[in-house]
Amino acid sequence: MSDTTTNTIELIKNPSKQTTAKTILIIGVFHGEEPQGEYVIKRYLESANFENITNHLNFIPCLNPWGKERGVRGNHNGVDLNRNYPTKNWIETEKDEFYSGTHAASELITQQMTELLKELKPDIILTLHAPLKCVNYDGPAKVLAEKIAEFCEYPVIADLGYPTPGSFGTYCGVERNIPIVTLEYDDKEDYESIYRKTEKIFDWLALY
Repeated sequence: MSDTTTNTIELIKNPSKQTTAKTILIIGVFHGEEPQGEYVIKRYLESANFENITNHLNFIPCLNPWGKERGVRGNHNGVDLNRNYPTKNWIETEKDEFYSGTHAASELITQQMTELLKELKPDIILTLHAPLKCVNYDGPAKVLAEKIAEFCEYPVIADLGYPTPGSFGTYCGVERNIPIVTLEYDDKEDYESIYRKTEKIFDWLALY
């Protein structure tokens, strides 16, 4: 059975009956102009059978509904939610599409996510982005990223080639040693193709 929290963040839990289950957290739509993640998560939730899964699967279909409704990257304060985490490298940036906020964890969603991470204690995190067509990773996740890349036939890239101060990947992977993979879809790829690739990844994570 799935249950949805009543907090601002929509967290959908699919618990496993296994005593050795890993806790997997999958997040869609950090950025409002990247709606693919919500689509694949919601479609998967409608069709998947969670009765005999090995691991606890936790889904956040859309972390940034305000931005998604308007097709913009940031939230209602113009903050890039993937630059707002209280990392050692956080800096206040220019007020452009990558704006990091007035201070680290200035946004309510960021505060709720940091509390959620303490509660869930995820063993693996997968975030769904676009449009770079690659599998990026932070922390001890190289082998995990390589396996995920087999399903989607995207290259594995450890460094995107530009600084990402205050990122979720740095907060979780680099500073907390949680294996985190960022799946960057090709935004020119049709949704059916994207879903079929991601369905295989979700199925594998359910039994990993």
